[in-house]
Amino acid sequence: MTKIYYKAVREHRLVELADFKVGSWIYAENPTQDELDSLARNLSLNRDLLGDSIDPYEVPRVERDNAITYVFTRVPHAEALQTTTTPLLIAIGADFVLTVSRSPLPFLTKFQEEKIEFYTTQKTKFFLQLFSEINNIYAFFVNDIARKVRSITVRLESIGNKEVKQFVVFESSLNDFLAALIPMNTSLSNLLSGKFLQLYEQDHELVQDLVLSNHQLVELCQSNMKSIGNIREGYSAILTNELSRVIKFLTSLTVILTIPITITAFYSMNVRLPFGESPVAFYTIVSAVLLIALTLLVVFFKKRWL
Repeated sequence: MTKIYYKAVREHRLVELADFKVGSWIYAENPTQDELDSLARNLSLNRDLLGDSIDPYEVPRVERDNAITYVFTRVPHAEALQTTTTPLLIAIGADFVLTVSRSPLPFLTKFQEEKIEFYTTQKTKFFLQLFSEINNIYAFFVNDIARKVRSITVRLESIGNKEVKQFVVFESSLNDFLAALIPMNTSLSNLLSGKFLQLYEQDHELVQDLVLSNHQLVELCQSNMKSIGNIREGYSAILTNELSRVIKFLTSLTVILTIPITITAFYSMNVRLPFGESPVAFYTIVSAVLLIALTLLVVFFKKRWL
């Protein structure tokens, strides 16, 4: 699906056009191969780079070809129980801005519905606004993960398999975020050089803010992954300690029961034994067994084995 939007500084509404106009925003969502061919032909775009935009494994980077800047990035995208990232291409030409995505992206819908004030004719500013919204999306998902991790941390001793599985999902999402954010940071830093995009003084400040925000997101992701690692190590230590206590208890119980059982086993044999003919043999054996068991119990309690 391909749409063309236009909004100049003096206009109050975003208009959807039937044909291309200088200063337009071309919005392509899950485009077909024919649509990509048409875009490449009509806008003098690199067809191979356009094809990369719908590759689900495409990594963030910046390319420059035929006076057109291609900025590949990845945007957080919630799928079922896990948050992953999906590729997005932003191409900036002399008289247009093009966005190509594999799936609908809510933050682009905000621009389409004019929930964000922007002008398609201000190409560089529009591009920076897009990147700012992408950073906001990352911040939302990373902070949401951080909040959930903290809520689990306060009840560390009651963590179960469900929480451990959540940690695995969180780590997978954070790794995916880092794999996108680190190259994005490099791409934004490259834009500051002015080789890929003409920046005005105010634009430089916006890009610097985006680089700083991106760097903070990287640090937050790494901090959350470290927290998750510490929680998992703590959980593992608690499990190991609990297992050790159970084994120690069962071992002590086995020792306490083994000696009395051995004594009673001897007197259960059909042979002549000391005190075997005594009328008080039963009470004597029971008393001895209880005394030995009680002595071992006291010793084990003092040793803190029980």
